[in-house]
Amino acid sequence: MRRATQAVRLQRTALAVILTSVIATVAAQSTTGSLFGNAPAAAGATITVQNGSGLRRSATVDANGRYNLGSLPVGNYSVTLQRDGQVIDTRENVLLKVGTGTEVSFGDGGATTLDTVTVTATSAPKIDVTNTVSKSVITAEQLAVLPLGRSAEAIALLAPGVVAGSQLFSNGSRSVLSFGGSSVSENAYYINGYNVSNPLSAIGGVSLPYGSIDQQETYTGGYSARYGRSTGGVINQLGARGTNAWHFGVQTTWSPDNLAASPRDIWYPREGSIYRYRDNDTATRTTTSGYVSGPLIEDRLFVRLAAESDKSDGVSTSSIEAAQQARNHYTLSSPKFYGKLDWNINDSNTLEYSRIQNTDRQSGYYTAFDYDDRSEGERTGVYPNTTKLKDSYDIFKYTGYLTDALTLSATYGRSKEDNLVSNRSDSPLPFISGAVFQDPTITGGIPIRNSQVTSAGKSDDAGSRTRGLRADLEYRIGDHQLTAGIDNMYYNAHNEGQAMTGPGYAWIYSQLNPNESPSSRFGIAPPGGEGYTVQKYIFSTTTSMSVEQKAYYLEDHWQITPDWLLTLGLRNDKFTNYNSSAVPYVESGDQWAPRAGVSWDVFGDSSLKVFANLGRYYLALPNSVAIRGASASTYTREYFTYAGIDANGNPTGLTALGPGPVSVNNEYGIAPDPHSVAPTDLKSQYQDELILGFEKTLGSTWNSGAKVTYRRLQSAIDDVCDPDRMADKLANAGVDPNSVTIPGCLIFNPGKTNNFLLANVDGTGYTPLQMSGRDWGFGNQKAKRDYVAVDLFLEHPLADKWYGRVDYTWSRNFGNTEGQVKSDIGQADVSKTQDWDGSYLMEYSGGYLANDRRHQLKGFGAYQFNDEWTASATLSIVSGMPKSCLGYYGADISDPMGYGSSYHYCDGAPSRPGDAGRQPWTKRLDLGAQYRPSFAEQKLAFALNVFNVFNELKPLQSNPVYEVGPKMESETYGMGAAYTAPRSVRLSASYDF
Repeated sequence: MRRATQAVRLQRTALAVILTSVIATVAAQSTTGSLFGNAPAAAGATITVQNGSGLRRSATVDANGRYNLGSLPVGNYSVTLQRDGQVIDTRENVLLKVGTGTEVSFGDGGATTLDTVTVTATSAPKIDVTNTVSKSVITAEQLAVLPLGRSAEAIALLAPGVVAGSQLFSNGSRSVLSFGGSSVSENAYYINGYNVSNPLSAIGGVSLPYGSIDQQETYTGGYSARYGRSTGGVINQLGARGTNAWHFGVQTTWSPDNLAASPRDIWYPREGSIYRYRDNDTATRTTTSGYVSGPLIEDRLFVRLAAESDKSDGVSTSSIEAAQQARNHYTLSSPKFYGKLDWNINDSNTLEYSRIQNTDRQSGYYTAFDYDDRSEGERTGVYPNTTKLKDSYDIFKYTGYLTDALTLSATYGRSKEDNLVSNRSDSPLPFISGAVFQDPTITGGIPIRNSQVTSAGKSDDAGSRTRGLRADLEYRIGDHQLTAGIDNMYYNAHNEGQAMTGPGYAWIYSQLNPNESPSSRFGIAPPGGEGYTVQKYIFSTTTSMSVEQKAYYLEDHWQITPDWLLTLGLRNDKFTNYNSSAVPYVESGDQWAPRAGVSWDVFGDSSLKVFANLGRYYLALPNSVAIRGASASTYTREYFTYAGIDANGNPTGLTALGPGPVSVNNEYGIAPDPHSVAPTDLKSQYQDELILGFEKTLGSTWNSGAKVTYRRLQSAIDDVCDPDRMADKLANAGVDPNSVTIPGCLIFNPGKTNNFLLANVDGTGYTPLQMSGRDWGFGNQKAKRDYVAVDLFLEHPLADKWYGRVDYTWSRNFGNTEGQVKSDIGQADVSKTQDWDGSYLMEYSGGYLANDRRHQLKGFGAYQFNDEWTASATLSIVSGMPKSCLGYYGADISDPMGYGSSYHYCDGAPSRPGDAGRQPWTKRLDLGAQYRPSFAEQKLAFALNVFNVFNELKPLQSNPVYEVGPKMESETYGMGAAYTAPRSVRLSASYDF
């Protein structure tokens, strides 16, 4: 569909355990881990574990001298070997990571000995041989030391193969990510086991207050059949919980604007004149947070309460072409709340409750700005939009250790999101776009604007609700760990989308080629004269909708021998999307996703692991697909020349250039038939993935590894907007095309054959029609996205007071389908991009995709000088994004579909994605220092972080639109659309008791 216009002490012994990012573990989105190991086999030998909350579990050592305890809440444990009730040996402070098997062994002989978890410089690092999953884990102690942005996305960027998504997308103030070449809407976010992805579009998600993140998993592939609905990656956060000791803490951070560098000014690439002035466009950011945790009833009931206030006050100068030529003095407020209750009913039953609130609110005011002398004036009396995105979650989890071998867990959650936009200077006037292109003989060269600041608004009650239930039953029998479960989610959106402000339309001024039609498809006449035209533009999409996602799975974790582990799983996903009338328009049916993994402990001592993983992953369509896809929408333009412009920017003396309002996608405000908007045999987007790798210890202080990842998109969903092709197929079959209703756009599987039902005009039912890729004009072209990557890592666990890790990724992301969105132009219409709308748009579409980054080098680490001083750093060196050039069609520079400058041609010549070059490499170094004075017993901490130390300001993305009209090159083609963030400084102080 065509895009619409618009503090924690860092001790040496802890650092060795905590600053290790394990690649490969058991299961994504979990909230628990496991303990396993060897012990002398003897009658009456048992292993007992206990955490800081008093939870106790026991397991018998089997005849082979092995034990395993699963589904344990993460945290620190004591592990005790007992024989006939007598304590033989104990390991203290065993840190259990989420989704990870942690080895704790006793005795000698065939057992692997781990003297304590207080690792010394001579301790050999161990490889986790219990899984085949690709992920990293970052803990609270790391977050307190490393120089990172205070967001889930900033943490995830430490993982190999994860790159920042286009800045043209957003989720409130939160950024977005691409995992393994996928688009930014293909990821899943979880907190304490519940899905907290954006409930409307799946672009981004919610995160915890930074100081309440106990651990964050970042999955980059290979997760088991327990989890699905992601063809990208997974971010899973676990919140901290209360223990038997009372603790409280406070922290404040301050990033002053006078210590921040200004972003670079933006200039027209050809003219050399300024497009956007950004000197002193800086901000002051302040966060204040606090927490309290402890036992309400010792060993039984625990509480953790935390709150965070995050506020930024800054200035942003609009471009010279903006509707409001002004400086926006904005305030961004992002308060968060987290509360958790843990009830150990007894040693066999636990109950958890989590409450999460996450809000993004942005407001501000405008002051006048004069581009002639770069001067700022007084307040203009108008205001930018006030936006508010507020999410609230309630999550309940029950765990029952029914027997030593049987565990039941169930998680139920619900959420509410308010997604609001308002403006205190709400105006009845139409929005004026392109005022700098008004006819100067009318304006005297001074653009005429008005007080309307935006073209689009939202309903006062726009928002979403979710509810979900998952249940898992785990049974251990012999060498098999069998798991079965269900995983169901329901999403309901109310009055989402947008409506036009003012009188319900906007005016778009432009200067076009006077001798060329602005849209020959609709018979629009050339404007003549100097080419000055105006469009009356309407884009309205408000609607309600819902999605139901159900799944069940079965998995076997089979320890074939002590050295060989095989994981086999099968998952069945079913997705149903409903329109505003609660009528389904997409029903997936059964979708079977097999998963298999194997791990080989080559030497039997956890020093070398060879592993492989093969799996299929299905992706659901989010709620937003119904917007412009299955519900009524209006998207029209009406072309005029004009003789005058009044004081409010309205054109006068209009002369129509065409027949009236026209819509390239037939969006005239009429709801489509739900049975006709998608084929009866629509296949969900799915992807197959293969991972091969190894991990190896190097001596006593190093870990290393390598893996190869291959992902292939097997099926995609997008929309096609070429009704004439369906009419031709009907006519060739002897059916009168006028006897049926052909939608302007339909959802389909690009490159595959689909069966549609077209409503008969006389109301007698439906006429079936089968359309292949050839029928649509695509020939043999199919949706393609291939991603291949080689990841190498080298890690130095703590020795000689320092820790470090370096990851290098070489990757290639090639095809004609980025995924559900289109980063080149920032099109967030999930599974309704302008790609595949017609065959002309897909000519020369194969190339390097927007999330292709050929080279990535990442590093992070810490050095502890003594008990008081610690230094840390993160490093990122990444090659640039491929450039695209989108122009009018063919050598004759025509517009056969009415899409304007959207074809893969540049000045009449074919231009594949990436043919226009690449953005430059970006290099970013962030440094940190932390001081914990001994006089305060290390409870008080001061920190200094410097981000982008060398203040490298590079373009990350550029404008790909080559022409503004037929044979008229755009002055902004190739101009930077997003840049690296300038240098900033953050000061912080914290106290933990």
